[in-house]
Amino acid sequence: MKCPFCGFLESKVIDSRPADESTSIRRRRECLACKKRFTTYETIESLPLVVIKRDGSRQTFDKAKLINGMVRACDKPKSPLPVLEQLADEIAQ
Repeated sequence: MKCPFCGFLESKVIDSRPADESTSIRRRRECLACKKRFTTYETIESLPLVVIKRDGSRQTFDKAKLINGMVRACDKPKSPLPVLEQLADEIAQ
């Protein structure tokens, strides 16, 4: 981690604790060069779901498109819509 005071690239972690209802981590650091302390926050980066199509192209996941496709596929056996929505929720997880 780069020191905001002197720009040195190495620091040591003095204290770590959960922050913001455990959605991020607060770290107290000390620069190894100038010995000044600073705080950093680490959060989890969430990536959107991506669907890879047959031709190799990529699209972001769309639950409505999935349900629409399942409705068309289950047209003859007539599956109830709540069941298909539950399946789409399970796939999205």
